[in-house]
Amino acid sequence: MTTKQQVQDSIVEQGVLPLYYNESREVSIAVTETLYKAGIRAIEYTNRGPAALDNFKALKKQQLQLPGLLLGIGTVKSADEAELLAAAGADFLISPLVNHQVAAVAAKHGLLWIPGCMTPTEIYEAQELGAKMVKLFPANILGPAFVSAVKDLFPGVQMMPTGGVEMSLENITGWFNAGVSAVGMGSKLITKSILENKAYDQLYTETLRALQLVKSAR
Repeated sequence: MTTKQQVQDSIVEQGVLPLYYNESREVSIAVTETLYKAGIRAIEYTNRGPAALDNFKALKKQQLQLPGLLLGIGTVKSADEAELLAAAGADFLISPLVNHQVAAVAAKHGLLWIPGCMTPTEIYEAQELGAKMVKLFPANILGPAFVSAVKDLFPGVQMMPTGGVEMSLENITGWFNAGVSAVGMGSKLITKSILENKAYDQLYTETLRALQLVKSAR
Protein backbone atom coordinates (compact mmCIF):
# COMPACT_ATOMS: atom_id res chain seq x y z
CA MET A 1 0.00 0.00 0.00
CA THR A 2 1.16 3.52 -0.80
CA THR A 3 1.99 5.53 2.32
CA LYS A 4 0.47 8.92 3.17
CA GLN A 5 3.85 10.55 2.57
CA GLN A 6 4.21 8.92 -0.84
CA VAL A 7 0.75 10.16 -1.88
CA GLN A 8 1.55 13.68 -0.67
CA ASP A 9 4.92 13.64 -2.44
CA SER A 10 3.25 12.49 -5.64
CA ILE A 11 0.76 15.40 -5.56
CA VAL A 12 3.54 17.89 -4.83
CA GLU A 13 5.80 16.49 -7.56
CA GLN A 14 2.94 16.68 -10.07
CA GLY A 15 2.20 20.24 -8.93
CA VAL A 16 -1.37 20.26 -10.19
CA LEU A 17 -4.20 18.08 -8.88
CA PRO A 18 -7.04 17.72 -11.40
CA LEU A 19 -10.50 17.32 -9.85
CA TYR A 20 -13.85 16.60 -11.42
CA TYR A 21 -17.17 14.79 -11.19
CA ASN A 22 -19.56 13.64 -13.90
CA GLU A 23 -22.83 11.72 -13.66
CA SER A 24 -21.76 9.48 -16.54
CA ARG A 25 -19.53 6.54 -15.71
CA GLU A 26 -18.28 6.43 -19.30
CA VAL A 27 -17.31 10.11 -19.28
CA SER A 28 -15.64 9.74 -15.86
CA ILE A 29 -13.55 6.83 -17.14
CA ALA A 30 -12.63 8.64 -20.37
CA VAL A 31 -11.55 11.76 -18.46
CA THR A 32 -9.37 9.70 -16.13
CA GLU A 33 -7.76 7.86 -19.07
CA THR A 34 -7.10 11.17 -20.86
CA LEU A 35 -5.52 12.78 -17.78
CA TYR A 36 -3.35 9.69 -17.30
CA LYS A 37 -2.27 9.73 -20.96
CA ALA A 38 -1.17 13.36 -20.52
CA GLY A 39 1.06 12.40 -17.58
CA ILE A 40 -1.20 12.86 -14.55
CA ARG A 41 -0.61 10.33 -11.76
CA ALA A 42 -2.86 11.72 -8.99
CA ILE A 43 -6.53 12.63 -9.49
CA GLU A 44 -9.31 13.81 -7.19
CA TYR A 45 -12.77 12.54 -8.12
CA THR A 46 -15.31 14.70 -6.30
CA ASN A 47 -18.13 13.25 -4.23
CA ARG A 48 -20.69 15.69 -5.62
CA GLY A 49 -23.55 13.66 -7.03
CA PRO A 50 -25.64 10.52 -6.57
CA ALA A 51 -23.46 8.50 -8.95
CA ALA A 52 -20.18 9.43 -7.22
CA LEU A 53 -19.68 6.21 -5.23
CA ASP A 54 -20.57 3.83 -8.08
CA ASN A 55 -18.49 5.82 -10.56
CA PHE A 56 -15.56 5.87 -8.16
CA LYS A 57 -15.75 2.08 -7.80
CA ALA A 58 -15.66 1.82 -11.61
CA LEU A 59 -12.60 4.12 -11.68
CA LYS A 60 -10.90 1.90 -9.10
CA LYS A 61 -11.35 -1.07 -11.44
CA GLN A 62 -9.96 0.99 -14.30
CA GLN A 63 -7.00 1.98 -12.11
CA LEU A 64 -5.65 -1.58 -12.40
CA GLN A 65 -4.87 -0.82 -16.07
CA LEU A 66 -3.17 2.49 -15.21
CA PRO A 67 0.05 1.73 -13.29
CA GLY A 68 1.20 4.37 -10.84
CA LEU A 69 -2.14 6.21 -10.73
CA LEU A 70 -3.42 7.47 -7.36
CA LEU A 71 -7.18 8.02 -7.11
CA GLY A 72 -8.45 10.16 -4.28
CA ILE A 73 -11.91 11.43 -3.56
CA GLY A 74 -12.97 14.93 -2.60
CA THR A 75 -15.91 16.72 -0.98
CA VAL A 76 -15.79 14.30 1.97
CA LYS A 77 -17.79 16.00 4.71
CA SER A 78 -18.75 13.29 7.21
CA ALA A 79 -17.35 10.20 8.91
CA ASP A 80 -19.96 8.02 7.17
CA GLU A 81 -18.88 9.28 3.74
CA ALA A 82 -15.24 8.85 4.68
CA GLU A 83 -15.82 5.21 5.74
CA LEU A 84 -17.74 4.40 2.54
CA LEU A 85 -15.10 5.96 0.32
CA ALA A 86 -12.19 4.41 2.22
CA ALA A 87 -13.90 1.03 1.78
CA ALA A 88 -14.22 1.77 -1.95
CA GLY A 89 -10.42 2.06 -2.10
CA ALA A 90 -9.72 5.81 -2.05
CA ASP A 91 -5.97 6.50 -2.06
CA PHE A 92 -6.54 9.83 -0.26
CA LEU A 93 -9.42 11.92 1.09
CA ILE A 94 -10.02 15.64 0.48
CA SER A 95 -12.56 17.76 2.36
CA PRO A 96 -13.91 21.26 1.77
CA LEU A 97 -13.76 21.84 5.55
CA VAL A 98 -12.07 20.67 8.77
CA ASN A 99 -13.99 17.77 10.35
CA HIS A 100 -12.31 15.90 13.19
CA GLN A 101 -14.42 12.77 12.50
CA VAL A 102 -13.20 12.61 8.89
CA ALA A 103 -9.65 13.11 10.18
CA ALA A 104 -10.13 10.15 12.54
CA VAL A 105 -11.43 7.88 9.77
CA ALA A 106 -8.52 8.82 7.51
CA ALA A 107 -6.05 8.13 10.33
CA LYS A 108 -7.68 4.78 11.08
CA HIS A 109 -7.26 3.68 7.46
CA GLY A 110 -3.79 5.20 7.07
CA LEU A 111 -5.01 7.62 4.37
CA LEU A 112 -3.71 11.07 3.56
CA TRP A 113 -6.39 13.63 4.51
CA ILE A 114 -6.33 17.09 2.94
CA PRO A 115 -8.89 19.37 4.62
CA GLY A 116 -10.19 22.63 3.20
CA CYS A 117 -9.20 25.74 5.16
CA MET A 118 -9.93 29.45 4.80
CA THR A 119 -8.51 30.94 8.02
CA PRO A 120 -5.37 30.61 10.16
CA THR A 121 -7.54 29.06 12.89
CA GLU A 122 -8.72 26.34 10.50
CA ILE A 123 -5.17 25.64 9.31
CA TYR A 124 -4.06 25.34 12.94
CA GLU A 125 -6.97 23.03 13.76
CA ALA A 126 -6.17 20.88 10.70
CA GLN A 127 -2.53 20.69 11.77
CA GLU A 128 -3.58 19.64 15.29
CA LEU A 129 -5.65 16.85 13.72
CA GLY A 130 -2.57 15.58 11.86
CA ALA A 131 -2.96 17.22 8.45
CA LYS A 132 0.38 17.76 6.69
CA MET A 133 -1.27 19.36 3.67
CA VAL A 134 -4.29 21.65 3.47
CA LYS A 135 -6.51 22.80 0.63
CA LEU A 136 -6.93 26.58 0.62
CA PHE A 137 -10.54 27.01 -0.44
CA PRO A 138 -11.93 28.96 -2.16
CA ALA A 139 -8.60 30.05 -3.64
CA ASN A 140 -9.95 32.90 -5.77
CA ILE A 141 -11.33 34.59 -2.62
CA LEU A 142 -8.12 34.11 -0.60
CA GLY A 143 -5.48 34.90 -3.24
CA PRO A 144 -1.68 34.43 -3.13
CA ALA A 145 -1.29 37.33 -0.67
CA PHE A 146 -3.08 35.22 1.97
CA VAL A 147 -0.50 32.45 1.54
CA SER A 148 2.38 34.91 1.84
CA ALA A 149 0.87 36.32 5.04
CA VAL A 150 0.25 33.01 6.87
CA LYS A 151 2.78 30.51 5.46
CA ASP A 152 5.50 31.15 8.05
CA LEU A 153 3.01 30.56 10.88
CA PHE A 154 2.61 26.93 9.84
CA PRO A 155 5.96 25.28 9.15
CA GLY A 156 5.48 21.70 8.06
CA VAL A 157 2.09 22.30 6.42
CA GLN A 158 1.99 22.22 2.63
CA MET A 159 -0.70 24.33 0.98
CA MET A 160 -2.74 23.68 -2.16
CA PRO A 161 -5.11 26.42 -3.35
CA THR A 162 -8.24 25.08 -5.05
CA GLY A 163 -11.25 26.83 -6.53
CA GLY A 164 -10.65 29.49 -9.15
CA VAL A 165 -6.96 28.84 -9.91
CA GLU A 166 -6.60 30.15 -13.47
CA MET A 167 -4.97 28.44 -16.45
CA SER A 168 -2.48 31.28 -16.84
CA LEU A 169 1.22 31.56 -16.14
CA GLU A 170 0.68 34.81 -14.24
CA ASN A 171 -1.89 33.30 -11.87
CA ILE A 172 -0.06 30.03 -11.27
CA THR A 173 3.30 31.77 -10.82
CA GLY A 174 1.69 34.06 -8.24
CA TRP A 175 0.61 31.05 -6.19
CA PHE A 176 3.98 29.26 -6.33
CA ASN A 177 5.88 32.48 -5.57
CA ALA A 178 3.68 32.84 -2.47
CA GLY A 179 4.80 29.39 -1.30
CA VAL A 180 2.17 26.82 -2.29
CA SER A 181 3.23 23.23 -2.97
CA ALA A 182 0.61 22.43 -5.65
CA VAL A 183 -2.59 23.82 -7.13
CA GLY A 184 -5.95 22.09 -7.46
CA MET A 185 -7.68 22.59 -10.81
CA GLY A 186 -11.28 21.68 -11.54
CA SER A 187 -13.53 23.47 -14.00
CA LYS A 188 -10.76 25.73 -15.36
CA LEU A 189 -9.01 22.59 -16.67
CA ILE A 190 -11.81 20.05 -17.08
CA THR A 191 -14.33 22.54 -18.42
CA LYS A 192 -18.07 22.10 -18.71
CA SER A 193 -17.66 22.31 -22.48
CA ILE A 194 -15.06 19.50 -22.52
CA LEU A 195 -17.36 17.25 -20.48
CA GLU A 196 -20.49 18.03 -22.50
CA ASN A 197 -18.77 17.63 -25.88
CA LYS A 198 -16.55 14.73 -24.80
CA ALA A 199 -13.65 16.77 -26.17
CA TYR A 200 -10.93 14.49 -24.84
CA ASP A 201 -8.29 15.61 -27.35
CA GLN A 202 -8.77 19.15 -26.05
CA LEU A 203 -8.53 17.91 -22.45
CA TYR A 204 -5.27 16.10 -23.31
CA THR A 205 -3.80 19.30 -24.77
CA GLU A 206 -5.00 21.44 -21.86
CA THR A 207 -3.58 18.98 -19.32
CA LEU A 208 -0.17 19.09 -20.99
CA ARG A 209 -0.43 22.89 -20.87
CA ALA A 210 -1.35 22.87 -17.15
CA LEU A 211 1.67 20.68 -16.34
CA GLN A 212 3.92 22.96 -18.38
CA LEU A 213 2.51 26.09 -16.67
CA VAL A 214 3.31 24.60 -13.26
CA LYS A 215 6.81 23.65 -14.41
CA SER A 216 7.39 27.20 -15.69
CA ALA A 217 5.87 28.77 -12.56
CA ARG A 218 8.27 26.88 -10.30
